[in-house]
Amino acid sequence: MAQIFHPSTNTFSKLSIFGAIFILGFVAWAFGELNRSSYATQKGVAREQPVPFSHAHHVGGLGIDCRYCHTSVEVSPFANVPATKTCMNCHSQIWSTSPTLEIVRESFRTDRSLEWTRVHDLPDFVYFNHSIHVKKGVGCETCHGRVDLMPLTWQHASLQMEWCLDCHRAPEKYLRPREQVFTMGYQPDPAQAPKLIQEYGIRSASTLTSCNTCHR
Repeated sequence: MAQIFHPSTNTFSKLSIFGAIFILGFVAWAFGELNRSSYATQKGVAREQPVPFSHAHHVGGLGIDCRYCHTSVEVSPFANVPATKTCMNCHSQIWSTSPTLEIVRESFRTDRSLEWTRVHDLPDFVYFNHSIHVKKGVGCETCHGRVDLMPLTWQHASLQMEWCLDCHRAPEKYLRPREQVFTMGYQPDPAQAPKLIQEYGIRSASTLTSCNTCHR
């Protein structure tokens, strides 16, 4: 029986198969890179706010403690957005006629909350408790970055699961004494880690990386 296909067809078929595998691999790699990029995660992207609030000025320049504005962070799962009254504690006396702060004064007069844009917003299927992390000696800057250097606030980390797991697999790299949790620029001391793990009752990596730890 005469050969139907030319012998070169075999070569073409092999190239097609290997080419398809290469293309699929490239697509998978490109999707992974896109998924980790700032375009998808918003990491490093400063968010526009109704008032150009500067953490660099208030925290870095004036030395205001995180807890002055985020009052519930030590006792609540959520770090509250400060009420307008908190702003007016100072700005009824300082910059009290600044046009930039008129929207703050109007909010205070009308008792209508400012509509801040969330910078760190985890999906609803993720359980995160601020107070637990504070009590376990995880510093604010571990997740939020050096906010004392941010003129406008941006998301420091990707907030993706692989980023969370990096800490949960090796919490000893990130622990600090509780009195240093709100200190910006503090460098954790690896030599202190075993003591802090025991003192704060840090659970094992297998427990911390269990699905139901974060997905409840």
